[in-house]
Amino acid sequence: MTDVVKAIVGAQIHDGESLYDNHALVVTQDGQRSIRPRDAVLPDWPLETRNGGLIAPGFVDLQVNGGGGIMFNDDQSVGALRTIARAHATIGTSALLPTLITDTPERTAAAIDAVEMAIAEKVAGIVGIHLEGPHLSVARKGAHDPGLIRPMTDDDLGLIIRAAERLPNVMVTVAPENTTNTQISKLSDAGVVVSLGHTDADMATCLAAFDAGARCVTHLFNAMSQLQGREPGLVGAAMLRDDIYAGMIADGIHVHPASLRTALAARSNNDRLFLVTDAMATAGSTIKQFQLNGRDVLRKDDRLTLCDGTLAGADLEMAQAVSVMVNAVGDDMASAVRRATTTPAGILRHTDDLGRLTNPSNPVVYMRGGRAAPEFILFDQARSEIAGR
Repeated sequence: MTDVVKAIVGAQIHDGESLYDNHALVVTQDGQRSIRPRDAVLPDWPLETRNGGLIAPGFVDLQVNGGGGIMFNDDQSVGALRTIARAHATIGTSALLPTLITDTPERTAAAIDAVEMAIAEKVAGIVGIHLEGPHLSVARKGAHDPGLIRPMTDDDLGLIIRAAERLPNVMVTVAPENTTNTQISKLSDAGVVVSLGHTDADMATCLAAFDAGARCVTHLFNAMSQLQGREPGLVGAAMLRDDIYAGMIADGIHVHPASLRTALAARSNNDRLFLVTDAMATAGSTIKQFQLNGRDVLRKDDRLTLCDGTLAGADLEMAQAVSVMVNAVGDDMASAVRRATTTPAGILRHTDDLGRLTNPSNPVVYMRGGRAAPEFILFDQARSEIAGR
């Protein structure tokens, strides 16, 4: 391999599936990447040595409400999506679903249009849309505006199905209280990823929704019916069904690490548990507050809250979530990185090998101390490394 331009050594390497120690990431002139044992590095290959840390593929985040000082709910435009995607690129996320929180039918339609235009204009990182609401339960509304929550109508159903025809990926979070199993089946048959969340439904109702075609749970443990002795709720249903994906906000605030550890242990196969940031306008920015549906959201002590203290999204980077999973929850590093890369990518259609290091179109992330930044390994001048706090 005489066209090798760089062999990076000294860090652990994760290719999206497995973790490698004492290996090198080898890059050729045409951008191809391979992982080779350290003792296979030839003497004439240019070396770049790291002092520990982890090299991994760019993260895949299926729940991104905003970034760079902008909320998607406030601005459904290609420019806003470009700003959000760039903000998340600076903290290591290379593919995301911009997420519209419960809003009006007009803004929902505008959000779908904006994502379609952004993809047509090849805005890097935008791979579809996530509509979190408005067909949720008021009883488990969280920070969603209760005045905008409503049952799914035929018009709503048609809009989402048409969106699935126009976009590579459409994900919707719904509650069985405001969505029928027939609607869930029609959405699933159209290629929509239906996720249950913001619901107070009992376990039997949730299991029936899974059987109808729902195949995911939105931010497990948060804004949903909990596991109790006589009624297991959505949490119990999610733990019972190994075939169901579930997103987790691993910031140590939304969910206690012991609860996440329980979720991992409850499943005979926990490979479908993945990480999301539930990021808001604060991601990749220094702003201290913003608005959601006209209400102030405050940023303080790594928390985002409404004025009454209700959690309103997360002040979280994906690298931090990986760190929490490893250091507080007890997940192994190989699994934790998969939960931020290939596992969420596996939920999507048309993923083009998202979350895999050896795909030369995916950015590479170098992580240290619970922080990350994209490292464009062929262009050192574009590299920015962020150390831990």
